[in-house]
Amino acid sequence: MTQKPTDIVVLPDSMHAQPGRLVCGGQTYRCALGRNGVSESKREGDGATPAGRFPLRRVLYRADRVAVPLTALPTAPITPDDGWCDAPEDPKYNRLVKIPYQASAENLWREDNLYDIVVVIGHNDHPAVANAGSAIFLHVAPPEGAPTQGCVALALEDLRAVLRTLGPAGVIDIHAAR
Repeated sequence: MTQKPTDIVVLPDSMHAQPGRLVCGGQTYRCALGRNGVSESKREGDGATPAGRFPLRRVLYRADRVAVPLTALPTAPITPDDGWCDAPEDPKYNRLVKIPYQASAENLWREDNLYDIVVVIGHNDHPAVANAGSAIFLHVAPPEGAPTQGCVALALEDLRAVLRTLGPAGVIDIHAAR
C-alpha cells in the first residue's frame, strides 16, 4: 500500500518511544504516545500504542465544548451516555456502547478535555480479538505532554489541522521505535 500525502505517519522519538512525531500533509507535530511506547504486539491494558497501519473510522466530538471538526471523515457528537467497551470477554468489546453498560466500558463524556475531539482508529475492530487492545484513539493531548494509555494525542489546534487535511479514507501508520 502506498503512502498518500494526507495519510498520518506516527514516529516515536529515536531515543525514547514516548513522545513522538506525527506527520500529515507535509506538516510535523509533536504527539503523545502510550506510557509504554509503541508495541507490535498490543495487549489490553499494556499502556502501549499499537504499531501498524490502520484506517480512521470516524470523528466523535463534544458539541457542548467544540464546534463540529472540519474533516472529510464522518462525524458524530458524543453524548453523556456514550462509552467504549474495554471488556475482552464481552461481545461488544472495542465498540461504542451506552453506559451504564453491563461490562467494563470507558466513559467518553469526560470531565477533562482529552475527548473533546476523538478520532476512532480502526485497530482490532474488524473483527475485534479478545485482549488485543481497545479504545485506541487519536485525541486531544494530556497537559504538559503526559503519555496516553495507548492512544496517539495532539494539541487541540494540531488535531484540528490534521483533521482538515485528511481525506474520507484516512489512514494512520504508527511505527515502532527502531
